[in-house]
Amino acid sequence: MKTQVKALVVGGGAVGTSIAYHLARAGWEDVMLLERDELTSGSTWHAAGLLPYFNMSYATTHIHDYSIRFYKTLEEETGLNAGFAVVGNLRMAQCDERMDEYMLYASTAETCGVPYEFMTPEQVKAKWPLIRTEDLKGALYHQTDGYINPADVTMAMARGARQRGVMIERKWQADAFHWNGEAWEVTATKMIERGGNLVPSDEQIVITAEHVVTASGNHAQRTAKMLGIKMPAIPVEHTFIVMDQDPALVEFRKGEGNVEHPVIRDADAQSYVREERGGWILGVYEKGAPARFEYGVPDSFRADLFQLDLERIEDQYMAMNHRIPSCEECGLKDDFNGPICYTPDGNPLVGPAPGLRNMWLAEGFSFGITAAGGTGYYLAQMMVDGEAEIDMASLDPKRYGDWMTTEFAARKNEEAYEHVYILHHPDEERPACRPLRTSPAYDRQAARGAQFGWVNGWERPNYYAPEGFNDHDSRSFRRGGWWQYAVEEAKAVREGVGLIDATAFTKHLVKGPGATAFLDWFTSNKLPAIGRINLTYALTGAGTTRTEYTIVRLAQDEYYLVSAGAWTAYDSDYLKKAIEDKAPEFGYIECHDVTTQWGVFAIAGPKSRDVLREIVKDADPDTVLGNKRFPWLTMRNIELGMVPVRAIRVAYTGELGWELHHPIEMQNHLFDLLEKAGEKHGMKLVGARAQNWLRQEKSYRAFGTELGRDATPLEADLPRFVDMSKEFHGKQAMADHGIRAKCVTLLIDGPEDADPWGREVLYYGEERIGRLTSGGYSVAFGKSIGMGYVKPEHAEVGTRLKVKMFDRLWDAEVTEDSPYDPRNEKIRKDG
Repeated sequence: MKTQVKALVVGGGAVGTSIAYHLARAGWEDVMLLERDELTSGSTWHAAGLLPYFNMSYATTHIHDYSIRFYKTLEEETGLNAGFAVVGNLRMAQCDERMDEYMLYASTAETCGVPYEFMTPEQVKAKWPLIRTEDLKGALYHQTDGYINPADVTMAMARGARQRGVMIERKWQADAFHWNGEAWEVTATKMIERGGNLVPSDEQIVITAEHVVTASGNHAQRTAKMLGIKMPAIPVEHTFIVMDQDPALVEFRKGEGNVEHPVIRDADAQSYVREERGGWILGVYEKGAPARFEYGVPDSFRADLFQLDLERIEDQYMAMNHRIPSCEECGLKDDFNGPICYTPDGNPLVGPAPGLRNMWLAEGFSFGITAAGGTGYYLAQMMVDGEAEIDMASLDPKRYGDWMTTEFAARKNEEAYEHVYILHHPDEERPACRPLRTSPAYDRQAARGAQFGWVNGWERPNYYAPEGFNDHDSRSFRRGGWWQYAVEEAKAVREGVGLIDATAFTKHLVKGPGATAFLDWFTSNKLPAIGRINLTYALTGAGTTRTEYTIVRLAQDEYYLVSAGAWTAYDSDYLKKAIEDKAPEFGYIECHDVTTQWGVFAIAGPKSRDVLREIVKDADPDTVLGNKRFPWLTMRNIELGMVPVRAIRVAYTGELGWELHHPIEMQNHLFDLLEKAGEKHGMKLVGARAQNWLRQEKSYRAFGTELGRDATPLEADLPRFVDMSKEFHGKQAMADHGIRAKCVTLLIDGPEDADPWGREVLYYGEERIGRLTSGGYSVAFGKSIGMGYVKPEHAEVGTRLKVKMFDRLWDAEVTEDSPYDPRNEKIRKDG
């Protein structure tokens, strides 16, 4: 057994095996996989093996698509049949809203080239007569989908890995991880059988590995403790039952041309059904399924299951009998109630571990069989090439910060489990563990009708509504009940003045003798002069956009960095690791995450200066806010009432405005001052949804939508924020990329009752040429608006395109960048 390797993969389920295979296929030698028991002995062995394409995430759709295509090639390569039954996947809808959901998903799937077909209830009945269809509205059918044998596909990947030189060692448990400054030293213990249990022996070795990947499944909490990190991957009980043969099904299969039934997903009944040797398997996603192993898996738990709770799944069982009446005569043959790992948002944790070098996580897979192939492929790209060909940020382990606790993860994972088949409204807000992170003004905002969204744990107003309004009931795939309030808020900013809570912004203080040289290398734009600001980008090694920063220069070697609120730990980890790497070259640098020390209010609109004049403390309050003393894109320390404010003259809405960064403990005093001063000017409280619409009217790109690790700043059409005269990280790689796609803004003549959400496919004639990344409504133009990426030849202003919404193509036109106030005259307004 080798004790020095290039990469060590810990965990021998489908995910770990795929990662080892793909690292070897990508050219790495000396790859080893450790499994504490037998391959597939974790959740893999009792997985149902379904391969659902359906996912609202662009990255996850790509991962699932790769897996399904990859599994079909394994037998030819390895000689082992992976047990892939390409039977199709039929998603049925009992209500119009479910069909709306399927149409939104289908447009997203189309951006990734995933095939699908919509079917009427009559078409379903004609093809599969055992299904009751009179209460259906329709169905979505994936012809290339199906199910696979989890053990067979894992063994096929294991053989393929061995054929490529991977060493697979069973009955070895990773018990300690130590970074020696250059590589990982992993202490592994030989496991032995004793009385039916698996126990550690006295035999230990230390394996030195340049890279380590953890794919420990149900044991993720144990892994996290050994690494000294937090990881919200905790299993939840998942049940499926196997039925005896169904004579009606057997008879159906005898019919001429009748092949195996597709996987039947009755989302409105929270269940799936598939064929199994002439009978059926029923799997459920019910309420009340508990999280397990919050603090680690007991040593006695191996390939074990939990006791079946039939009462908990009674509704789903009865729904199966309703949907397939012949099931009612089938007896129960077997049951499986085992742990399946989840995360709070249902997406896995894939990427670099926070704070650690060359430590990679692949944990929290609720759909592990579906995601295993694609995860191995794209994670291998990240490890070998530096970046994947798709933006993997939405799966990054650092999307949850150190504020996350075990209790939070367990409760949110239970919620994610029961939400698998609940309608996934694009404007949904899930209630578990809320409110948790609140700014001081939270209670004041709630009293004024704020309907809150969840951003990195923070409560942030989405919009404001009258007393008695129910946010849950207002959600829709079209224009929900909240839409009218967001319109009023957007108009208030364009015509008068609005106040927005932006406290969730990520904020870092970077200072020290080496700070200027470091930031000049780290970011793409010129650094601002003292008292001024700029917008800039930190790039990946591949030249794509890693982070967007607003940089405020406070002193010669002191900078205040503001970035997206959803990505605090993500940004902080990258920034601090880069400083650690470059400090020997540039000199001493300090970096402090000051996010929770500063609150932020954004005041914007033609009357915003009038409101601030009421409360600014200065010898000349009439001119202190004018262009001469306080021009656009500058920062001034001012006093508003008794609050010292770091005021930045910039507005994400594209109107005259300021960001008011203030000591967070003084927030309520400042809120009261602004509210009182704003009364006579008609100031309106404004939420994030209106702000999102307004920033699209200005073509302001947002990180996580237009900006990410799959496009360069030049592809985002932001050359004005890239200084090619200097050297900066990722510059040459950015140039080498060229312009593969280009970001554009579109005005859309869409449905009268709906706007795009930013997930839709774009067409030029019959050709699929891009996708939307943002969408909404424009109060300035009175129609839908969107931003997205298209092939460069279709990015010219005036180009007529089509957007797919609700299974129809709608007219759209590429407009000029910043279609609202393109010369920024309103932002620069003097007074």
